[in-house]
Amino acid sequence: MKLVVDSNIVFSAMLNPESSIGDIILNSQDTFTFYGCEYLRQEINDHKDKIIKIAGYNEHEYDEVEFLVYKQLDFFSESTIPFEFWQKAADFVRDVDMDDISHVALSLFLDIKLWTGDKLLVGGLTQKGFTNFITTQEVLELRRVI
Repeated sequence: MKLVVDSNIVFSAMLNPESSIGDIILNSQDTFTFYGCEYLRQEINDHKDKIIKIAGYNEHEYDEVEFLVYKQLDFFSESTIPFEFWQKAADFVRDVDMDDISHVALSLFLDIKLWTGDKLLVGGLTQKGFTNFITTQEVLELRRVI
């Protein structure tokens, strides 16, 4: 199954690679293919110091975890997503969280579910009619049955 991952999923995996999210990202190659936009790398980099502090990593440990997590994602350049998908995504994320526009645009473009743990995003998107997302609990259940 193919899934677009948003930055909070990658952030969680990087904070604790042994968590359920980290385990899914790092050990589900036979079940899932994960996609993200290049912007996701910038979002994570913007929080690098926070991840290092919370997780207690040194620079080398951070770099290693980043490499392992990013190795599991297929990254898309935002320029490959046609404008019409950006327009649709903007309609969905406006007044919710514009930082998530690239994740939603990629999900729309690839016509696959967006994996997010952001409850505010899920609520806002649902109110606007976007329901093509999947929760961590649903991903865990799918991994068990697939």
